[in-house]
Amino acid sequence: MAKSLVPVIVVLFVSLLPLAAMAVGTPFHIEGCVYCDTCRFGFETIATKYIHGARVRIVCKDRVTLKSELVGVAVTGPNGKYKVAVRGDRQDQQCLAELVHSPLSRCQEADPGRSTATVILTRSNGAASTRHFANAMGFFRDEPLRGCAALRKRYLADGDVRAI
Repeated sequence: MAKSLVPVIVVLFVSLLPLAAMAVGTPFHIEGCVYCDTCRFGFETIATKYIHGARVRIVCKDRVTLKSELVGVAVTGPNGKYKVAVRGDRQDQQCLAELVHSPLSRCQEADPGRSTATVILTRSNGAASTRHFANAMGFFRDEPLRGCAALRKRYLADGDVRAI
């Protein structure tokens, strides 16, 4: 019985070997966007402007040694979107997309709540795709645009004027 299973196991192993090799060599593709929060609300609105030419980096930190490693950099396109390929499976490392620079002189301050985005760079979590999306990250405009107070009222719950 054991002798009859050996060829089946060998064929199964040999047929799965190319799939495993391909998964190891295939990079992850991280996509995201960068915006200017023109009203300083801390989230995207209809007044949000997406930034062309913003710089973003992908940094992974080892959970044991706490050593950080730069694994990718990107610049946003005309619609504020970026794409970056990252090679290697980062297992249980903590990886973040981070804002580096905004080319807009009036929109330089990184929003502390939206200046980084967690990205998962492992194949050990059950996700089959190599395409991963990072949350949008933003910079605050120096001074809110005119009309932002009226816009805030549109985003508030009915009658909740105390938050203004």
